[in-house]
This record gives sequence, structure tokens and C-alpha cells, in this order.
Amino acid sequence: MHGSVAENQALLAALKPVLGNQKEVGVAVCAPFPYLAQLKSELSGTAIAWGAQNVSEHPNGAFTGEVSTSMLKDFGCTYVIVGHSERRSLYGESDELVAKKYLAAQSSGLIPILCVGETLAEREGNVTEQVVGRQLDAVIKAAGVESLARAVLAYEPVWAIGTGKTATPEQAQAVHAFIRGKLAGLNKQVADGLIIQYGGSVKASNAAELFSQPDIDGGLIGGASLVAAEFIAICKAAG
Repeated sequence: MHGSVAENQALLAALKPVLGNQKEVGVAVCAPFPYLAQLKSELSGTAIAWGAQNVSEHPNGAFTGEVSTSMLKDFGCTYVIVGHSERRSLYGESDELVAKKYLAAQSSGLIPILCVGETLAEREGNVTEQVVGRQLDAVIKAAGVESLARAVLAYEPVWAIGTGKTATPEQAQAVHAFIRGKLAGLNKQVADGLIIQYGGSVKASNAAELFSQPDIDGGLIGGASLVAAEFIAICKAAG
């Protein structure tokens, strides 16, 4: 929950000259709901896509305060984040609810960025793969593994989000490899083509080493995305 009209304007003004015309790396900005109109106005006609940070599982109806997929489409969104660890932990979103949001996004033509990841207690309990596997299974059960061909996956270890701690490249790669291997057992073509991002205190100083891992295809960037120079450097590291 960051940003203002003025801050967004300054950030986008810095990003557009560098990232607005390049095609080598896919770049998207996901903003809070009130700023989607600003993203549409500022980013239309550039190579930078945009999306939202959350969405309702319901298409319409008496759900005061919720935002539907059709509303996001009205603002030209391409992507929507579902299952972010903060939604799971702070707002009690279950694996099943995340799967419903994922389905709602795809049914309207949005590309869901599906977040999975473990807490520090779960990592220390050596159940990372069980937790991530369970989160994936809920979506696969609801939508089928083939649906992941129209999605982006993001592995975000909860213990590395906003803490300054980062999974080592080897730790991150191990989970990314587990995810791709699990999915390959169901559909190798989908697994091979899937974009699996890493999210968890990615910075300009560690991006290149993380992105050099064979199963890490990019980043879901949090705090560093609010600083234009940092975000641009991260995007260049992905190229």
C-alpha cells in the first residue's frame, strides 16, 4: 500500500524513457486500485503492461468494496496478482479462495500472477515443498495444469519479503526447480514454457545472480520497484 498520484507520476516518468520501448524483457507495473486509471493514461502505447494487486473471485453482485475482473479490464489491465503472501497471511485467503480468484482472472482474459511460498517456520520445519506443492495443487485441481500456460508463477518465500533477507540463489533455484519438476510430471510442455518469477527482497545488487539460475525467469519486485533506478537496473539484469 504505497504511492500517490505525484509519486506515481515521477516513477513512471523515469521508467518510460528506458523501458517504454524495449521488447527484450517483459515489464509490468501492478498498482493499487485507485491508480489504475493513471497507469492506463501513462503507459498506453508503451511496452510496459499494467495490472492490479488483487481481485474478487465474484464477477459482480452485492460485495461492497470488492473489485471484479471486468472492472480491471475496463482499465486495460493485463495482469493481476493472486495469492500474495500478505493476502494469505493478513486476510486469511485460503488456497481454495486463491484458486477461485485465479479462475476468475483467467475467465475474463486476465493473466494471473500466482504467488506461492512458505513461512520461516515452514522452511525451518523442512516442509517448503509440501507447502508450495499444496498451494499449486489447489489451482491445478480447480483449473487444470494446462491453465498455467496462461499464467505467471511467482515463488515468494514469506520470510524474505520486506525483511531485507533474500533466499540465496541456490535456495531459490531449488524451489523453482521443484515447481517446474512437479509440473513437468503432469505436463512437460506447460512446465517448460512457464515463467516462474522469484519475489523476496530482489535488489539491483542481487538480481543478476538470481536471474542467472536456470529455473528463475524474472522477478516479482516489491519495495525496490518504488525506486526508479533500482527497478530499471533489475529489469536490465533480466535481459
